[in-house]
Amino acid sequence: MIQYEEYKLKLNNLKPTLDELHIALRTDDAKNEIDELEQKSAAEGFWNDLENSQKVLQRMKQLKAKCENYERLVTKWDDLYVLCEMGLEEDDETLLEEIVSGYAELEESVNSARLTTLLTGEYDSCSAILTFHAGAGGTEAQDWCQMLYRMYTRWAERHNYTVKTLDYEDGEEAGIKSATISIEGDNAYGFLKSENGVHRLVRISPFDANARRQTSFSAVEVMPEIDEDVDVDIRPEDIEMQVFRSSGAGGQHINKTSSAVRLIHKPTGVVVSSQQERSQVQNRENCMKMLRAKLMEMKAQQHAEKISDIKGIQRKIEWGSQIRSYVFMPYTLAKDTRTGFENGNINAVMDGDLDGFINAYLSQNAQ
Repeated sequence: MIQYEEYKLKLNNLKPTLDELHIALRTDDAKNEIDELEQKSAAEGFWNDLENSQKVLQRMKQLKAKCENYERLVTKWDDLYVLCEMGLEEDDETLLEEIVSGYAELEESVNSARLTTLLTGEYDSCSAILTFHAGAGGTEAQDWCQMLYRMYTRWAERHNYTVKTLDYEDGEEAGIKSATISIEGDNAYGFLKSENGVHRLVRISPFDANARRQTSFSAVEVMPEIDEDVDVDIRPEDIEMQVFRSSGAGGQHINKTSSAVRLIHKPTGVVVSSQQERSQVQNRENCMKMLRAKLMEMKAQQHAEKISDIKGIQRKIEWGSQIRSYVFMPYTLAKDTRTGFENGNINAVMDGDLDGFINAYLSQNAQ
């Protein structure tokens, strides 16, 4: 059957990409490193240093996942090729549906795996810390800020990342003034660094009795979550700690005790806060994560060659500085001003369908 021949040709055309992926992912080197780490984990006294042992096990888990993902792609390719040959030999049309759907899944998986090879920045493999800031515009901007908060939370859930709210300040009438979340998992920062910047919304305002069209702005700040062993000098005497009661309308954002923490780094003036945990200790740990990330960012910006790897140029949260526009009216379209990538399904975008934007950014910057 001609369809089977077509899919055999497609598979043969995809094979070189798989072979290139094997080289780019350095799976042979990963397997050697796994062997070395397994020897370490089996050595006497390995568990005496619990912090180091956890890092070793986490690294082993990452490497094994990378190798297993590639091996699954190869196995899928082999299985589909055998199905094509079986269909030709037996002239069996019933196998065609499985081949068509299987090839589509394989192609998508190969493209996704290829994108991970573009994450070559020093911190791309890290988890990410996202901070949301409402721009000028009161309730309208604060509502837009909350919509962005939800959008990135949905994106993280789609990719099986762990989302943790570190700080959350409710808006006066609706939405949020600001919020900070951590998105934990491999390559979270590498993918999300493209989202750093000002986001613009155009829609009919639900808060306007005259149903006029409004333009709103909110900023998303994206930083890598830096490990404690990274060289960031934070002296205890340079930190001023303030405690206060969590604010908000209620529910998970309110606490009756003064468990919320604000840290002020006196030499730089950097201020971070966390109020989502029940204890001061946990909130302080969250603040230290954010402070390390901010100080590492400032340190890196002292070296021009690392500025683009950490964070893009900061701009005011206003017209002309946006990286992406989201239009709900008079038409529906989300368009990235840097890559030109666009998606007309605005509801899907707001539900976390951001991969097209992220992939376009990574591909453009890899050229």
